[in-house]
Amino acid sequence: MATRRAFLAGLAAAGLPRLGWADIGSPAYLAAGKAGEAFVLHGLSADGRSLFQIALPGRGHAAAAHPAQSLAVAFARRPGTFALVIDCASGLTQHHLVPPPGNQFNGHGAFTADGAVLLTSEVVAEGSAGRIGLWETEGFTRIGEWKSHGIGPHDIKLLPNGHLIVANGGIQTDPTDRTKLNLSVMRPNLSVLSEGGDLLDQITLPDLPQNSIRHLALTQTGAAFAMQWEGDASDAVPLLGLWTPGKPVQTCPMGAAEVAAMSGYAGSIAVSKVDGTIAITSAKGGAMVIFDRTGSVRKTFRRADLSGVAASADGFIVTDGSGAVWACDGTSLTLKARHETLWDNHLIALV
Repeated sequence: MATRRAFLAGLAAAGLPRLGWADIGSPAYLAAGKAGEAFVLHGLSADGRSLFQIALPGRGHAAAAHPAQSLAVAFARRPGTFALVIDCASGLTQHHLVPPPGNQFNGHGAFTADGAVLLTSEVVAEGSAGRIGLWETEGFTRIGEWKSHGIGPHDIKLLPNGHLIVANGGIQTDPTDRTKLNLSVMRPNLSVLSEGGDLLDQITLPDLPQNSIRHLALTQTGAAFAMQWEGDASDAVPLLGLWTPGKPVQTCPMGAAEVAAMSGYAGSIAVSKVDGTIAITSAKGGAMVIFDRTGSVRKTFRRADLSGVAASADGFIVTDGSGAVWACDGTSLTLKARHETLWDNHLIALV
């Protein structure tokens, strides 16, 4: 790998066209984790093998993958102190993004479909007002920002029509230690922004104002969203919602067993390409719940520290905090690989 890396780095230094994902082995996923005392970002194959490993300066959260070039942006766990643009062919950090004074990265980002602009989830540190940072991708200089139209934005996704959907979690946090400051009055929302940043549509959860909307996965008509309950721990609340912009939002109830398994916390979410089923994971509860495309519970899996989940050719691929990579066809979990890296929150699909 070192020899190959040196060769690829030499190509880049020679000014040749930037390599694509296929040129570096066609990784299917990006995942951050901890290997010994080091924090790293891996590129994983479809069957869970590590194709590359790159050092990070601190604990990572999610990543964004350029649609064509072998570039990844690794985001720090919020409140973010780094967002690194990494050439995954050479393993070199090309740019260290810094938000404007007073802003913090908030763990997620997305490239536009043509790869020309990177959008970053951010907050104004004092007050947690949401911002979407805009960066051109030739030199990764900042070219502007939009309001996210909510407090504490986290995950963001580009819809097929080019609009941006934002999960505004609703939680105001202390800018240094993440203490939650407004739980009694929080108001999460999902917002859709135009290609120019204008608010096109927005829904709230008036009956569940303490259900923080955190993570997103695209469906055929809109988005599925995962929530984290900030209210009374004994309350049996839904942790999955479905929304088609322009229509009412739907929350998806769970049975008592699923509620207990998830411990009020859905950390990651994915939608299967096979049949549209939806998976949400809970590292806190050590569980994953599978729903059908209408939002009805299909099956629950129990496994300690299940965390990252993404769509695969057969259903889902799942990572856990002990270093395992699992395949899930909706009926069973099958071990695909085991690593010394202890996987963190998310598994980011490249395709």
